[in-house]
Amino acid sequence: MASVEGERLLEGQTRVWKLMFGFVDSLTLKCAVELRIADIINSHGGPISLSQIASGIDSPHPDLSHLVRIMRYLVRKQVFSAHQPEPHGETLYGLTDTSKWLLTDSDLSLNPMVILQNNPFQLAPWHCLGQCVREGGIAYEKAHGCEMWDFASQNPEFNRMFNDAMAYTAQIFVKALVSDYKDGFDGVETLVDVAGGIGRVLGEIVKAYPHIKGINLDLGHVIATAPEYPGITHVIGDMFKSIPKADAVLMQRIMHDWEDEECVKILKNCRKAIAQAHRTGKLIMVEIILPPNGGSSSSSSFGDVDLAYDLLMFSHMSGGKERTEAEFKKLLEGGGFPRHKIIQIPALLSVIEAYPE
Repeated sequence: MASVEGERLLEGQTRVWKLMFGFVDSLTLKCAVELRIADIINSHGGPISLSQIASGIDSPHPDLSHLVRIMRYLVRKQVFSAHQPEPHGETLYGLTDTSKWLLTDSDLSLNPMVILQNNPFQLAPWHCLGQCVREGGIAYEKAHGCEMWDFASQNPEFNRMFNDAMAYTAQIFVKALVSDYKDGFDGVETLVDVAGGIGRVLGEIVKAYPHIKGINLDLGHVIATAPEYPGITHVIGDMFKSIPKADAVLMQRIMHDWEDEECVKILKNCRKAIAQAHRTGKLIMVEIILPPNGGSSSSSSFGDVDLAYDLLMFSHMSGGKERTEAEFKKLLEGGGFPRHKIIQIPALLSVIEAYPE
């Protein structure tokens, strides 16, 4: 019995060590993105040696002894592959299905999000979670003296970094949305994307459904950096005050930024925006849906990312959180949308289609 108890205790110790050094995964990944290692390998069209990787790094004297240790770790994590074509020959490093998401020029690149989430500005609030538990308050404000939206409006470089990350990750999602929610846009003539950032998601939707007139709504400092897209009008505005009228309202990852009371206020404005006489008027929400009682996510391939996102909202937002379907139902009813259905798509996110009274 003592032996079994000892093994369990050892397993517990192992989990603590793994959790303790979880930051190594994310920061080593950031290193690979900063050095553009995936791009360098991809430019050669196949696996290459360490010295070939080094020759592609933007530095006159890259340190091979450091690089080989970085690559060894990333190979262990299956970010890159490694093999020796000949006995005692040089190790050749190649791309994997993971590192293909780290290619800079790809529409499916996750690089901007890797850089954003590992930026010191974004990491600092995580150190304040315990302080928030003890005292209450907002982690981002404790770390930086203001909330994240204010910080972004005051720091143009951070604002650009944030908008890029949101645009690229949204583009990854929109491909699944356009592919698997295709019937959802039938009959929609005008579509407003609330807090749609620089408009990349709406641009992809309108490209796929050119009959739709797109309206991209966001704050002034965001719209200022938005490029022009065919069929889309950029509108400066505040979703807490009013939303342009449309047949359908799209909100991608908006609810998770706000407390319940603020969510209901936004939803009421969405309800007002949908033309009363339009029978197909609806709200299209894109969100993570947490399983009830803290169980495993239905998107099991993403592991604990749903709960990690919930803690991300804790560290970066004022009252932001991920929610269960029951919690969304309550918000929707409070905002004037008593009926809803969930459409699963092959992504971490789900589509919640809601209808007014």
